[in-house]
Amino acid sequence: MSIFQRIFESAPDAIVVTDREGRMVRVNAEAEKLFGYSQEELLGRTVELLVPERLRAVHIEKRQSEPARHYAREFGSGMELYARRKDGSEFPADIMLSPLEAEGEWLAVGVVRDVTARKQAEERLRSSEENLRLLVEGIKDYALFRLDVEGKVASWNAAAEGINGYGADEIIGKPFSLFYVPEDIRVGKPAQHLQEAATLGRVEDEGWRVRKDGSRFWANGIITALKDEGGQLRGFAQVTRDFTERKRAEEALILEITNVLVSKLDIAGLLGAISASLTRVKPHDYANLALREPGTGQLRLMPLAHPHEKDLIHQGVLVPIKGSPAGLAFSSGKPVVLNHPGTHRFSPEVMGRLVRAEVKSACFLPLSGGGHALGTLNVYSHNEADFTQEDVELLSRVASQVALAMDNALAFRQIAELKDKLAEQKHYLEEELRTEALFDDIIGESIVLKKILKQVEMVAGTDTTVLILGETGTGKELIARAIHKLSARRENAFVKLNCAAIPVGLLESELFGYEKGAFTGASSQKKGRLDLAHRGTLFLDEVGEIPLELQPKLLRVLQEQEFERLGGTRTVPVDVRLITATNRNLPQMVAEGRFRDDLYYRFKVFPVTVPPLRDRREDIPALVRHFVTKHAARMNKRIETIPPEAMNVLGQWHWPGNVRELGNFLERAVILTRGPILQIPLAELRLEAATEAPRTTTLEASERDTILRVLHETRGVVGGPLGAAVRLGVKRTTLTAKMRRLGIRRGGLWQHIAT
Repeated sequence: MSIFQRIFESAPDAIVVTDREGRMVRVNAEAEKLFGYSQEELLGRTVELLVPERLRAVHIEKRQSEPARHYAREFGSGMELYARRKDGSEFPADIMLSPLEAEGEWLAVGVVRDVTARKQAEERLRSSEENLRLLVEGIKDYALFRLDVEGKVASWNAAAEGINGYGADEIIGKPFSLFYVPEDIRVGKPAQHLQEAATLGRVEDEGWRVRKDGSRFWANGIITALKDEGGQLRGFAQVTRDFTERKRAEEALILEITNVLVSKLDIAGLLGAISASLTRVKPHDYANLALREPGTGQLRLMPLAHPHEKDLIHQGVLVPIKGSPAGLAFSSGKPVVLNHPGTHRFSPEVMGRLVRAEVKSACFLPLSGGGHALGTLNVYSHNEADFTQEDVELLSRVASQVALAMDNALAFRQIAELKDKLAEQKHYLEEELRTEALFDDIIGESIVLKKILKQVEMVAGTDTTVLILGETGTGKELIARAIHKLSARRENAFVKLNCAAIPVGLLESELFGYEKGAFTGASSQKKGRLDLAHRGTLFLDEVGEIPLELQPKLLRVLQEQEFERLGGTRTVPVDVRLITATNRNLPQMVAEGRFRDDLYYRFKVFPVTVPPLRDRREDIPALVRHFVTKHAARMNKRIETIPPEAMNVLGQWHWPGNVRELGNFLERAVILTRGPILQIPLAELRLEAATEAPRTTTLEASERDTILRVLHETRGVVGGPLGAAVRLGVKRTTLTAKMRRLGIRRGGLWQHIAT
């Protein structure tokens, strides 16, 4: 048998070969099987034997009238054909015809396939599509539409038009993000939903959507990814339901529950209100609160009003945070749902309690109030899988209101418990308030500042000499005044003298006074600061500037409580409490012989070090608000806002002139401000930061470099609104004294700067 004969016999389709008159001259075994005839019954008979009787006449006419070349026909040519078996049954067939000329004889080869199964599948598909179309069009409450892979609408049902307001001709081909509210579009929610659906297969979301006319409605939307057999994404199916009425009902219910809960300030009344509210939201069998027990790592159960007494709801039962569903909700801040308790791995003791109470599903909701976790709200049911996602979402909203009400009730209870204690401490608190009032000019709440104020309180009640140390502008005078106000001398004078602001030749007469005729121009007696401070407090600022020749006289005042005026011979007794201050390194000056050690030790009986502003940056915001309010009131300006950026820069600047520099800087800012928003010249700080020279290793060298740099910027001007003293946040006299001490001569200023 030749290869062509083998192919002919083994072909999967029926093959029938006919001559020019349509007689069958060759058939294969598959043809015998398909038509039910034997080969002997077919050979020599016309092909119309295999055609249904109703179609034979047409078939003969068509065969006889068309030239041979027209017999050529491919599979799937479009015309529906039918064939007939020996038993008379018909079946749909697809036939391929091909003319063939062999050894001068014309033949026609026909390949016949039974397409009954395919026709049935097509019919089922058409019926299914029609049924689906009717189903989709018949659904009135669900917007059903299909999206392509880019999120553009590809199909649209009547309900979608009713819910969203777009006709099919208006929306097909447009992005489905048209349905999202602007705030969701800004955060990329439409694209996020498609991405989640493509990854997870399905995503469900509830939120506000927008109609064609711009009105909003609360929608539940489900997006399902459509993929082919190979897993290739072909698009998405979206189902949207309008839940606006349900949302409004829920909002009304939550509002009503909120009003009830927040009106209950006692714990017992609140528990009953919570129980009643839960019953309205979700039918259940048990409910309780699990409140954090401080310092134990446990939650204490607090039952809500309920007629049953089960182990589950006994008052005071402790459950561990670790290993319990309530603890998991408390720690994670997310609801925990047990719809099938047996499938969860929690503590056997905790799960046993649920079993004894016949609980088959439960929901544990975190309670957070006042910025901290309070515990959980726990709801239990005897029914399996009793908590849907909608239940959890609604219960979570109730839990938020319960947390707020519980936080208020706990605070109210704390107030009630402290009432008696506060009454007992009335005297103490009044004393504290009085003390606080004495510190009203000292702005700040930092730990380091409070430590200093505590020292001030301790020493104020004595007559001990106090030495206040600190950089320029830190508020040493304010500390001295606070000591005076807290002392028994507060009804008498507080006298201050800045030793650096007085020329050396005049310092003695300013301090001790002088008698008539003591020197040229002394036409009358003048009392000095010691006289003025009798029975009060004398505050000597910048004592490091006191010349050596004057120091023994001051030491005598401290030791003997007496002095002599300049040009006088009479000893004047005096009762003075001395407070001194300096920014100088007195121990170094003592070592260098520029300050008497005995005077230094008399000064430092009780040293108080005032921290620089850079060491208490947390006080800067309060200081800023204080100075702005103060200067604005003085200038009759209304400044309501301090920009956060400005406050941040002010908080980061190192403020070499400390609080005084900050106050001067803010006074300038208030002057420059036009309107309710403070206009701070931040460029000055940034410029100083950009041009600031590297810090040197000693304080004096650093001060000298800073003063030289600022003098260079002000072209040697020391005083005035544009002078170096204002830029540095110090008094002109203080700056002049510092320049003298550091060897900066105004005549040689430019030489100093150049070097």
